[in-house]
Amino acid sequence: MKRIFIALVGTLFLGACASKEEGYTLNATVAGDLENGTKVYLKTTDSLNQLVDIDTASIENGAFNFKGSQTEPKLHYIFIDENRGNVPFVLENGDIEITFQKDSMNYAKLKGTSQNDLFMDFLGGSRTLSERAASMQNDMRIAAQNRDTATVTSLREEYIEFQEEVKDYNIDYAKQNPNALISVLIIGSLMNTKAISADEVKQMYENLSPEMKATEPAKRLKEQLDRMKSTEVGAVAPEFSAPTPNGNVLALSEVKKNSKLTLVDFWAAWCRPCRAENPNIVAVYNKYRDKGFDVVGVSLDTKAEHWKQAIESDGLEWNHISNLMRFKDPIAQLYNINAIPAAFLLDENGVIVAKNLRGPALEQKVAELLN
Repeated sequence: MKRIFIALVGTLFLGACASKEEGYTLNATVAGDLENGTKVYLKTTDSLNQLVDIDTASIENGAFNFKGSQTEPKLHYIFIDENRGNVPFVLENGDIEITFQKDSMNYAKLKGTSQNDLFMDFLGGSRTLSERAASMQNDMRIAAQNRDTATVTSLREEYIEFQEEVKDYNIDYAKQNPNALISVLIIGSLMNTKAISADEVKQMYENLSPEMKATEPAKRLKEQLDRMKSTEVGAVAPEFSAPTPNGNVLALSEVKKNSKLTLVDFWAAWCRPCRAENPNIVAVYNKYRDKGFDVVGVSLDTKAEHWKQAIESDGLEWNHISNLMRFKDPIAQLYNINAIPAAFLLDENGVIVAKNLRGPALEQKVAELLN
């Protein structure tokens, strides 16, 4: 659960509706053995989700403050020099109060502005779930050390059920708080992890208040939803092009014009499930290539040598392209790829007829369409 919470809070940033003009005052008190003059850093994330410094302050007698003006509410973090952890909070115009212990920054108390009150409400339930998760993981660790396989198996089954409880908590909170920025983040996280269907994501997005739909993260969410429509079964696959292993540029249209069925396969040398699926694609390719079946592999590698070695090692004799940008690849973003393997089967007109077929399902569909 701790990782789930960090992923939700740490990998997303939020912007929101217009705020008051008078600016913000953040007053914080921290308990613990900290010398006067200890540096405190105010940080947020940029468009690439990288932490960037916004301001610095010094602790004096267990207190520090920041002042400024914020054009829109946005998730920020407080870090203390040479101290582990951070305090996430929503920086928005108004008077914000934060209190925490230096050794337990994740348990800070936030108050003073509406979005921080909502954030604090969410954190209350989230922290309770985190504590339960930590307890269960500790029990599993002890059982594993004692080689108590029966207990380990039982705890793993219990943990799977617990993860569903965590997901339900997030879903329920977002549905019940359509005016909270944290709800926008929750919906985005659920979509990116494919924890719920695209239809459920759309419904939750539509449930957001008009003010929340105007926020930057909600705008990005809407853009993703719009892009998803272009890669649904029945849609014409978006066109793309990228460099091949030998440095030439290959376009999807070039592959399609010579084939009746085209598999657009997103993979990478570092992706074990992808490598495990490659022999199946090879078998289907060898069996049906003369009947009009072709493949274009879109690699999400970052190192050309690893990409080329994997192609040769796995015997992948079809078309290959890559921008060597991992999930920041523009083709991956165009097709809303946030996990691999992922694949799209296109007919001779470029219409998507199936998605993410693996194992025998791929050959069954190819045989059905070509025979």
